[in-house]
Amino acid sequence: MLDATTRSGGTATAVPPAPVAELFLAAEFAVSTPTGLAARCTRVLLSPWSRLSLLLVLLAAAAASVLLFEPQRLLSDGWPPQLSGAAAAVVFAVAYGLCTVAFVPRPLLNLGAGALFGSQLGLGTALAGTVLGAGVAFGLGRILGQDALRPLLRGRWLKAADGQLSRHGFRTMMMARLFPGVPFWAANYCAAVSRMGWLPFLLATALGSIPNTAAYAVAGARASAPTSPAFLIAMGFIALPALVGAVVAWRKRHHLRGD
Repeated sequence: MLDATTRSGGTATAVPPAPVAELFLAAEFAVSTPTGLAARCTRVLLSPWSRLSLLLVLLAAAAASVLLFEPQRLLSDGWPPQLSGAAAAVVFAVAYGLCTVAFVPRPLLNLGAGALFGSQLGLGTALAGTVLGAGVAFGLGRILGQDALRPLLRGRWLKAADGQLSRHGFRTMMMARLFPGVPFWAANYCAAVSRMGWLPFLLATALGSIPNTAAYAVAGARASAPTSPAFLIAMGFIALPALVGAVVAWRKRHHLRGD
């Protein structure tokens, strides 16, 4: 049907029947409703707090896996005989990295690396696992936790730590790795929440972890001879950074307080 032409002489326009228009509207609503629901669900799943919840679930599952499989038994039972040489070192490095993400203390893993592979190969394996575990933890924290946790950095100490990592990331992380005191996992996730870059974080982790890791690897390799000079020197290198770190932290405490 055509409506009447306009008085100005315009052309006639076609008006679709009412049932056809209703069908078009119903079809459009049917198509747009799922899309809108899917978009809302996607926004909820990708929201900062949902990602943080996923991170906490993953970390809890990792910690439960460590309690279940008890990787510390390697120190008493030894490495499986099916693996040897380079393949064993690669597997141990991967397991080392995953264990650090699951909060297994690095000194225990470093001693195991030295006991299983000797001083030199144990050091290389432990360092590879250290960098791998730090990178995995940093990536998880950066992707899943940063957006939710950064707005919570309101305390003076938290702001001071975030400022140090964001502005002087390499230097701060190097100090944290050289001088024990800050847990390995805590330094990883604090750096992930800050604005520190990937390259400074990984490079500072690799370089700063060498002395302490080497000392533990040598101690693990020489554990059967606790009175040997190598074992005693290694224990000295383990104790000395801890003492120096405590003194430095005491003298620099005013920086963290914001004075």
